[in-house]
Amino acid sequence: MEALKIIHGSSLLLVILVLLASALSSANARVHEHQFVVQAAKVKRLCKTHNTITVNGQFPGPTLEINNGDTLVVKVTNKARYNVTIHWHGVRQMRTGWADGPEFVTQCPIRPGGSYTYRFTIQGQEGTLWWHAHSSWLRATVYGALIIRPREGEPYPFPKPKCETPILLGEWWDTNPIDVLRQATRTGAAPNVSDAYTINGQPGDLYKCSSQDTTVVPIDSGETHLLRVINAALNQPLFFTVANHKLTVVGADASYLKPFTTNVLMLGPGQTTDVLITGDQPSSRYYMAARAYQSAQNAPFDNTTTTAILQYKSANHHAKGGPSIKPVMPQLPAYNDTNTVTAFSNKFRSPRKAEVPTEIDENLFFTVGLGLNKCPPNFRKRRCQGPNGTRFTASMNNVSFVLPRNISILQAHQLGVPNVFTTDFPANPPVKFDYTGNVSRSLWQPVPGTKVYKLKYGSRVQVVLQDTNIVTPEDHPIHLHGYDFYIVAEGFGNFNPKKDTAKFNLVDPPLRNTVAVPSNGWAVIRFVADNPGAWIMHCHLDVHINWGLAMVFLVENGVGKLQSIEPPPADLPLC
Repeated sequence: MEALKIIHGSSLLLVILVLLASALSSANARVHEHQFVVQAAKVKRLCKTHNTITVNGQFPGPTLEINNGDTLVVKVTNKARYNVTIHWHGVRQMRTGWADGPEFVTQCPIRPGGSYTYRFTIQGQEGTLWWHAHSSWLRATVYGALIIRPREGEPYPFPKPKCETPILLGEWWDTNPIDVLRQATRTGAAPNVSDAYTINGQPGDLYKCSSQDTTVVPIDSGETHLLRVINAALNQPLFFTVANHKLTVVGADASYLKPFTTNVLMLGPGQTTDVLITGDQPSSRYYMAARAYQSAQNAPFDNTTTTAILQYKSANHHAKGGPSIKPVMPQLPAYNDTNTVTAFSNKFRSPRKAEVPTEIDENLFFTVGLGLNKCPPNFRKRRCQGPNGTRFTASMNNVSFVLPRNISILQAHQLGVPNVFTTDFPANPPVKFDYTGNVSRSLWQPVPGTKVYKLKYGSRVQVVLQDTNIVTPEDHPIHLHGYDFYIVAEGFGNFNPKKDTAKFNLVDPPLRNTVAVPSNGWAVIRFVADNPGAWIMHCHLDVHINWGLAMVFLVENGVGKLQSIEPPPADLPLC
């Protein structure tokens, strides 16, 4: 009896300690309130001044800095002439799907003159994420960093760096990017490629009229910096490196990794990578540089290189204050160096044993890739300027996703509005074929539709993402909203369930929100559907999502309030 009393007392003490820890953690959590004004502002790049859509007149937009457990409240006021939404890329949005942001998926857009307040809490995520417009091609200039540090009083799982610097890789058009998209939509052809890449909004020394404003990152000898690298480019995977310096990768997509050292990073659009860099070289100036990784054959792309400067504080300067030392230029991989990309990707591991679902309730197989639509009979030739008089399209499982226009999918689901979407998105390709071989032309034209796939709350999901050789194979950065997922395997050729399952890493796979599906290859992801709502999964090459390379998971409510999506906010925009 005495023993039972002791055990009971110990259990009660443990519960009290847990509750106290939870209370202290909540007490340390803060609410951060921000105002975002989406508006046109004058931005000078490549010798020209443009009226560019920005947030608070800044390009890139404001960096938001918070701690794990904090709440963000961001009122977005639209003073631009376009509809807009803001997506908080990689934020889990637990039960707060109304704040996720993709246009006509979780909300109607914020019309010119309107406003909407996004409210959500960061739960269990640390590292680097970002925010961006999720409406048309406004993402070209409407984006910024979202930095999530550990809870107050908790350390990083690596030695604390002296400084931290967000490195946002962007893509710049020397014209209105909305007009670029509109022209492509009218003609059915591929859009014009960008005119420059940028680092923190600046093209750098290798472009005309740009060297005066090149981004400079200061460092002292012996110092360690944390670079938070974000690929915010619209349509291009990018290599990134720093001349003569090693990069120690410690995190990606707001999840920590088992550290590893590399000379070069590759990030698909949407991906983030946290790296440590140490000032261990002779005091001088060194270029940071980024340029394209181009996996699609015979496709036009921007082959320019953007630069910033890593500058040692003790490096010599002219008397007038200008730098006297020419920066050292790094070597970058060849544009099509898939071997370097594969070797880099294979190094990603979680720092400890991961909670990977081992039993699967939903085993899904999604083909991803391009397509060509025949020219409709009522279209003139100028509207069908794709290959051989066609119009470009894209699809998953032969379905080319079409957004609703009068209500969002989440609103239609919550309110029971019929005829907005169907729940028959296929779990497998309608036709099996040699996905990476010579594909019959009869399979090149997908079917348009607003189709979703329903998931029961708590279901354990595996998705095989298979690239196809339709039109051209390509590295596709596939992003899933509302979830992180484990990448348990990647490979080339057609996925073979009998052989390739032996390659699965169910011990320490990386946790990501965007996976780069290899060109002419496949990737396998797993997650638990524990977040109710409507969650779009799409290619983060914006040209591809506009062509329909997307689908939506509709995750049903579970049991009780804590397993159900919150009610929609009162100021949710009307269509």
